[in-house]
Amino acid sequence: MSKNALKDRGAKLMNLAHRVVLTVSGNRLLAEPFGMPVVELHTVGRKSGQPRSCYLTTPVHDSDRVVLVASKGGDDRNPEWYLNLQARPDAELVINGRRHRVRARTADTQERAELWPQIVAAYNGYAGYQRRTSREIPVVICELLA
Repeated sequence: MSKNALKDRGAKLMNLAHRVVLTVSGNRLLAEPFGMPVVELHTVGRKSGQPRSCYLTTPVHDSDRVVLVASKGGDDRNPEWYLNLQARPDAELVINGRRHRVRARTADTQERAELWPQIVAAYNGYAGYQRRTSREIPVVICELLA
């Protein structure tokens, strides 16, 4: 098994474990790792066309938007969920037990420059992830739809 395949399998297992802990605890345990709310992102697979979901944290959010960071732990590759959103930006997010339709887009250079300090302030680990990779980690703005 390749190094990347092993990393990807580990990430999927971690996501599954997170899902189990949240479900069993009634969304009480691991609901705010590192002080950031957990969101469940629902996308459509860009290759398969099948529904996909994963748990992420949101370092910046308000009543109009939820910001996600496509860090993949500092990997040199973008996460699958980000690639799915690039192909199909209409998605759904569950935050605080409520499901929302969203339209996702990658922050432009200026938006990213404004958001990045807030992101790192919420969780300094993102700064480490950025140092670990040569790619600029995408910041995704998910705009809540009515």
